[in-house]
Amino acid sequence: MWQWGALDFAGGTVVHINSGVAGLVGAYLVGKRVGYGKEAMSPHNVTMTMIGAALLWVGWFGFNAGSALEANGFAALAFMNTFLATACAVLSWMFGEWFFKGKPSMVGAASGAVAGLVAITPAAGNVGIPGAFVIGLAAGLVCLWGVNGLKKLLGADDALDVFGVHAVGGILGALLTGVFNSPKLGGPSFPVDWFTGKMTTAADYSIMGQLWIQAQAVGVVFVWTAVVAFVSFKIADLLVGLRVTEEEEREGLDINSHGETAYHM
Repeated sequence: MWQWGALDFAGGTVVHINSGVAGLVGAYLVGKRVGYGKEAMSPHNVTMTMIGAALLWVGWFGFNAGSALEANGFAALAFMNTFLATACAVLSWMFGEWFFKGKPSMVGAASGAVAGLVAITPAAGNVGIPGAFVIGLAAGLVCLWGVNGLKKLLGADDALDVFGVHAVGGILGALLTGVFNSPKLGGPSFPVDWFTGKMTTAADYSIMGQLWIQAQAVGVVFVWTAVVAFVSFKIADLLVGLRVTEEEEREGLDINSHGETAYHM
């Protein structure tokens, strides 16, 4: 965790916004896959996707609750917030998918779980239980839009929807942390004096003020990552290249790059 203004801006959120923005820059520079938008590109293995999502969900408790470094009230709050927000995000994503596409999907449920985990990370120990519910429900719907409507607007072939889930979810969680940290909304607030532990009161807490601080932090991470990622991709392109030939892409990189294949047909 690193300090920005009065409230912690979770290192985990920096990672997610960083990965999402870097992924988007990479998608633009690498270009679209052969056949993108014309050929069906279904998920590789739904069973493995669900197993991976389940492992992430369980492991995330160690990240969020474990960040307290001891078994105390903050660890318990982070644990419950992580569980509840993720569950709410799964439900809101599935209902949103059901409403807009006619049916929910298991891949959508897994994506909703990741969106909820990402969004609640900065807020896990900084909001109350009601805040976790709102953040989770919002994350499912906003990230669903992120991988559909926003993705079409951006026009990038983000194959794993890293920007739509991780960057969008991380930004949403970071901003809403500043809102629901308020004691008026059930949040634990934050210390005014880090040496004495004296906490701000509901009367002293400014939601708009803290929201602006969170937005500044998000903006710094976004711009920094975009610039550094662009430079890094350009260097990699000059040294080894970013794109294989169309023939190699169609044949598959498992065979071309590793000399093996996952499935023998």
